Parts: sequence; C-alpha cells; structure tokens
Amino acid sequence: MTTTREPWTVDQARDLYMIDRWGGRYFGISPDGKMTVSPLQERGPSVAIIDVVKEAIATEGLKTPLVIRFQDILHHRVRVLNEAFDRAIKDVKYRGTYRGVFPIKVNQLREVVEEILEAGRPFHYGIEVGSKPEMYAGLAIHRDNDSLIVCNGYKDDAYIRTALLGRKLGKKVVLIAEKLSEVRAIVRIAAEMGVEPAIGIRVRLVTRGAGKWAESGGEQAKFGLSTPEILEAASIMREAGMSSAFKLIHFHIGSQVPDILIIKRAVREAARYYAKLRRLGHPIEYIDVGGGLAIDYDGSQTPTYASMNYSVDEYARDIVGNIADICDEERVPHPHIVSESGRAIVAQHCVLVVEAFGAIERTSTAEPSNEHRDHKLVTVLRETHENLAERNLLESWHDILQVKEEWEKMFELGLLELDVKGTLETLFWYVAERIRERVAAADPESVPEELAVLEAKFSTQHICNFSVFQSLLDHWAFGALFPVVPIHRLDERPRLASTLVDITCDSDGKIGKFIDRTEADRDTLPLHAIDKGPYYLGVFLTGAYQDIMGDIHNLFGRVNEVHVFLDDDEESGYYLEDTIEGNSIADVLKMTQYETHDLAARMKAQVDAAIKQDRMKPTEGMRLLAEYERGLKDQTYLTFADAQRSIPVPAA
Repeated sequence: MTTTREPWTVDQARDLYMIDRWGGRYFGISPDGKMTVSPLQERGPSVAIIDVVKEAIATEGLKTPLVIRFQDILHHRVRVLNEAFDRAIKDVKYRGTYRGVFPIKVNQLREVVEEILEAGRPFHYGIEVGSKPEMYAGLAIHRDNDSLIVCNGYKDDAYIRTALLGRKLGKKVVLIAEKLSEVRAIVRIAAEMGVEPAIGIRVRLVTRGAGKWAESGGEQAKFGLSTPEILEAASIMREAGMSSAFKLIHFHIGSQVPDILIIKRAVREAARYYAKLRRLGHPIEYIDVGGGLAIDYDGSQTPTYASMNYSVDEYARDIVGNIADICDEERVPHPHIVSESGRAIVAQHCVLVVEAFGAIERTSTAEPSNEHRDHKLVTVLRETHENLAERNLLESWHDILQVKEEWEKMFELGLLELDVKGTLETLFWYVAERIRERVAAADPESVPEELAVLEAKFSTQHICNFSVFQSLLDHWAFGALFPVVPIHRLDERPRLASTLVDITCDSDGKIGKFIDRTEADRDTLPLHAIDKGPYYLGVFLTGAYQDIMGDIHNLFGRVNEVHVFLDDDEESGYYLEDTIEGNSIADVLKMTQYETHDLAARMKAQVDAAIKQDRMKPTEGMRLLAEYERGLKDQTYLTFADAQRSIPVPAA
C-alpha cells in the first residue's frame, strides 16, 4: 500500500466515513479519534462508544460482539416524530389529532418496546401487533388506554378473542381486517362476547412503494380489500347491527419508502377512500397511513433504497396537509391520523460492535527476489516495471495480465516448476501494486475504467468475531447497507482497503458493500492495520429488524447486550443500566433438540471406552470431560487471550 505520510485529522475521518451525512446529529468523532454518540443531539452530552465497550468488558465481563442500546435515542426519536406531527397539525389548523403506534415486529424485544411506550406516554403513543404472539405480548405491556393497539396480520379466532378482551378492558384496540372472512369472524365473536369491536379495513391501493419492499403495495399486494370488498365489509357490519364498529381506514405501501412523492400519492388515494366512505355515512374516525418512514442509511438524501429524499417534518406536513386537502374538498370531518413508523424510531439507537482479530491479505506485494531472472516471463515482468510511466499504465496492466495468463497455462500443462511460479506471482503483484499506486495518485477523470477497479483487487479482508446471519441478516438477504466505522483510532489515517468477513463457514458471511457518496455502493472500506491491540468496528443504524430476524446459522446465537442511559450525576455522563448475556453453546444446542445432559452422558461413555482401551489415562479423561461440560456454558463466539489478538492471518 501507499506509504504517504501526510497529516491526518478527525475532520478527514468524519468526511471519509460520511458521519455527518448519515449520523443525524447523533454520531460524531471526538478530538482524540473516538466515535461518539449524542443521544439528545446537541442538547445533551456525547459518549465515546469505545469507553462503553471497555466498561462493559471490565466491569460486566461481557465480550464482543456486543450490541449497545442507547435508550435515550429511543425517547428522542419518539419525541421527534410526535412533535413533527403536532407542528404540522397546528400549522395546517388540522381538526384531528395524531395517534402514532410502534409496530413491534420491527423490534419485539421487551426492553425496547417498554422504553418506547414510556417515551410515548405524553403523546398517547401506542403499538401495532401483527401476529398472535405479538397480540398476547402487546396486550399485557400496553398501559395507556388513550393510546391505540392496532392489530394487523391474518387472524384466527384466538387472535380475535384476545384483541376483544382488550376492548373489554377499556383499551382502544382496532382489528384491521385483511379479508372479508375476518370481518365476519370479528362480528361473530364480538356478538358472542358481548362487546362492540373497533374494525379497520385495509385498502388495497393502486399506489405502489419503491425500493426492495415495493411489492408490499399495489394491486397485487399480499394484504388489502378491493373497493367492492370494502363495500361488502361495511354491509356485513351493518347486517350484524355493528355499523358503528367501522372505525378506521388503513393502508401500507412498504418499508423504507425513499421518495416523498410516493407517500403523497398514497395518502391522497387513501384519504379519498376515507372521504367517500364518510359521505356514505360510515362513522370512520381514523386513517392509518401505515409504515414506510425511511432512514437515510447512506446519507445521500436521494430516493434510493438506502436513503430518502425527505425529512421527518416534511413527511408529517405532507400527510397532514394532503389529508386535510381531500377532506376539505369532500366536506367531511378531519380524521385522527395514525402512522406505524418503526424503522425511524429504533434504527439509530443500536450499535453492533465487533472485534477484528485478523486480516487476510489477498496479495503479497513484497520486493521480489532475483531468482529466475533468466526466465522469459520473469524478464517481461521486470522490464514492464522498469518502464512504468503514467501514460502507459493501461498498456502495462495488459502486459502483466498476458504474462499471468501464460504462466497459468504453462503450469496447467506441467511446463512450469513451482518455484518459478512463486517468483512470477510475487513479481506480478509487486508490479501491479506499483501500477495501483500511480493510478491512485492520478486525476480520477483521466483513469481508464479498467484501472479504476484495481483498488478492489488489492483489498484486505478483516476477520471479525460475529455472524452476518445472526446480526445483519438484512445485509445478506436484501443487500441492505449499514454504515461501518472504526470506533477508535480515527485520528490515524486508515491505509487498508478492506472488506469484513465473519467467523461462519459460509462464503456469504461477509460485508462486501459499503455506503458511498454516490448512488453506487463501494466495494471496500478504508480501515487500519490490526497491530495495536484489539481493533473494534461499529455497525450503525442496526436497531430495526436485525435483533429479531437473525438466525442461528452455524449455531452462533444472540450476542451480548448492554443498555446505556445518560445521567448528569455520573462522572462519565452515563451509566450501564442493564446487561444481557448472549446465548451459550448449551442454549443454541437446546434450540436444535440437543440436551446438554444427554450430550455429556454420550461423551462420558466415549471417554470411559477410551480409558478401557488404554487410549487415555483416567485422569486425562476426566479432565477433558470436565472441559467439555464447562465449554457448554461458554458463549458461541470466539474468545481470545491477549496473545491471540491482532495477529494477521497469512494470505490464503
């Protein structure tokens, strides 16, 4: 790599990792090069993330990978959303209220949901549930009877009965009908229980979303009723004597909607449904605009899948303004507005910290020896190196590629000895590195496209102690992008172009796409050499879905977790409110029907047999068996002694 020694500043690091673009004023860098978080933005203190990691290790005995939850961010995000709608309602002189709900499918963890409900209490902020288990959990933790419980998803009788139990308890539970049979079931069970239901109808809009979740909306959507079905649903309620149960119109056009114009069109279409139904005499009180409020993962502020071209304030103003416009035009009352924003509430509060403990360099660029100087192909490579000039970089690249192709053919045919092949490979990558250095120093506009990709060919792989499948399933499954930044050493110039690989045995267990300034992704991330003790990386904006959607591929379980709260009385400005240990080996084995006592018994039988066959001594056998049983209590990720850390892995 280049050996340039120009000064490096934290401002350059902030620009390189685009922290000011995606950080939303929550994240920054301290003067000594540490990644910081400001849960209250500029209204509160900043916390160095590496200090939290060190405290969790020293005082709580936790190890990385480590999920850090900054719970004050949850409180702040709830306030930001509710206050944006309150301002919009005041500005437009809207005659309804805002009653948001948090969709717990985005993060069902009890500690997360309870913090959100506590933060939302002044705003009567409720919850949305989408399955029977979520219904059971949501009904129990819901405390504010002035807030809503919105019930989505397909429903059986038990789901409906549990929701109607909430109605009997005085809660504002709204059952969203996804199909006509559910309307019939709701009115039947409500009559049996002697309770009046609150029913919402999901409308299947023509408007579709955009990006990776576009298929959630549109005429071919999985959920929603057509116009004739909506009218029939109203007729079913009327015939059951429950016309007053029709309380809400609902739509959803997908998660992470990047373009505000799509949201505007969907809101106007749904508001028209509301207005027409109100004019027909149906006593609808709410319009639920669903989820979709996006997060700007790459900071580009563009209508692309990893970004958004609007703010929370614009989102609220456009929803309130467009509903008011349609209602005024149709001369119907302004409904109360419900939204189901999840990603925008929880994404920023969570940071996944992983330790890079090794590096795989794809190539060796050491100074080549003088061996085999007389070999024809060695001579060509040396002459190419001696004659390098900026004007012939592309030609030189083609020349050494031709040499590489020739030696590979010769080796395949048995015409090239292994030591000569080794010399040729070393010399090839040495010359290629000199070409790459000259390309890096040249004007980007003058670099041919074929040479622009050389950086990726020289990339390093940082081996990190985590599982993509457990902690970043969206990246593997959908190609979702998350900002990745070292949480320390940001006052040092990063000199390695790298990708991240996990410790699973799967070749897909890697992060090979990173956010960039352009709409395109970048293939490598500038990182530091692993030569100064533990090297920690933060994966940011991971609070939505990743906690729940991960699987146990290779039986890597849930990681350690720590919750952080700000506190002015603490010398550090914060305290660790709670820690949760990740899954042990025994935990994940039990998930796959391996009982630890059975495993231990089977191992003991094998050890006893080995002792009888004189393959091991009894003392050794008992010691090894004790180590096996003790190991079942360990966590699933790697544990390193200090001497094992920061040792580069030789090239494969």
